[in-house]
Amino acid sequence: MRDDEMTPPPSLVRSLGVTGVLFLTLSVATPASSVFVIVPGMLQVAGTGAVWATLIAGLVCVATAFVYAELSSAWPVAGGEYVAVAHTLGPMAGFVMLGVNVFNNLLFPPVAGLGVSAVLGTLVPGLPQIPVAIAVVAGSTLVAILQIRVNAWLTGLFLLVETLAIGAVVWLGFADTVRPIGDLLLHPVMPQGANLVPASAASIGLATSIAIFALNGYGAAVYFGEEMLDAPRLIARAIMASLALTLLFEGIPIVAVLVGTPDIHATLTADDPFGLLVALRSGTTMANWISIGVVVAIVNAVIACILACARFFYGTARDGSWGRPLDRWMTQVHPKFRSPWVGTLLVGGFGIVACFLPLQLLLVLSGTGLVAIYAGICVAAMVGRRTGKTAHAPYQMPFYPLAPVVTLLALGYVCWTSWLDLDEGRPGLIMTGAQILLSIAYYWFILRRRGAWNVQIPTLATECDA
Repeated sequence: MRDDEMTPPPSLVRSLGVTGVLFLTLSVATPASSVFVIVPGMLQVAGTGAVWATLIAGLVCVATAFVYAELSSAWPVAGGEYVAVAHTLGPMAGFVMLGVNVFNNLLFPPVAGLGVSAVLGTLVPGLPQIPVAIAVVAGSTLVAILQIRVNAWLTGLFLLVETLAIGAVVWLGFADTVRPIGDLLLHPVMPQGANLVPASAASIGLATSIAIFALNGYGAAVYFGEEMLDAPRLIARAIMASLALTLLFEGIPIVAVLVGTPDIHATLTADDPFGLLVALRSGTTMANWISIGVVVAIVNAVIACILACARFFYGTARDGSWGRPLDRWMTQVHPKFRSPWVGTLLVGGFGIVACFLPLQLLLVLSGTGLVAIYAGICVAAMVGRRTGKTAHAPYQMPFYPLAPVVTLLALGYVCWTSWLDLDEGRPGLIMTGAQILLSIAYYWFILRRRGAWNVQIPTLATECDA
């Protein structure tokens, strides 16, 4: 028996309801950041066909959310996806999922932090990128040490600011519509040089793959499962509610800007189409306030991501994944805040160091891990159903096996379109492949030699009276 298995680590405290987990999960999904940062790329690729892309991506994400809901109901454990994969597909597959998630979880805070100065560039020209990123990651880390309920309400307040920014765009777009919504669906167009041409199926397909990434985040609820009251029964509600709200918060602004902009070509080709609409309709002052709202959304996402990441590493350390002293450090729980505080500091420290790396390198290192994670949980759900290992889950997805099959087909298309993208897509797939091989090597040559790697499922946790 390993030393780290002799003394069980302190447990996390169950104090969150559906609302708290929903706030935290929505903050990871960060709808406002997606709208202002990712959606412009969809508009440039597919034009008004981005509406169809969002609808199609929404159906795919609903299918994936069903998978997440069933697996999270069966294993609402802080480690997240790798726990379900390990218990259905075996320890090596579980550790591969763990390894891919290490890159996904650790690299988001510095990537988001490095993007803050660009958003604030219109307000404060020449803002230094690296110092701002360090300040964002360091401040978010300190906040993430606080008690989870405090963070849930804090992220809820930040979400209110995000919602106000999105609401302003929606109101300005629908206040004076220029074209009917039906035209967006019946006659989608995309920019080609100085002209508009009918949107092609290929462009809508490429925009759909972007939209899937933009809508991602609803599955993060599982990281807070060990701090949620009655998690096996209620966590599916948080996941599905998070996706529904993300779809609304991202889909409605897209329609609003497309029906409300007087110059559709300029909007489709703009780097900041939403800011363009706001400045046109209400002036630069409102546009500046919207920019501040976007920064709040990014900071909120960094806080929520560090919270989730610390709990992910808490789970991996409890399972003895890294050896002493890392496993012991990352399972330490703060005596007052009941948070994995050392793990939180380690995650934040890594994020601060990563801020000194080029942004493009960080994007390449992060790869396309979402594809591997979605594929892994879909296979886990199907194997779990076949073997009966998920039969104990209070929530069972409807119309099985439609959801995992739809997701796997969509992932195949995403892989194909990514491979055709020589600048970012193909390097990302190659990097994800390298992460998988590295995880297999670590498991085979290091972890397996220590003995059996058992993914633990905690059965008891302290309930919070409040």
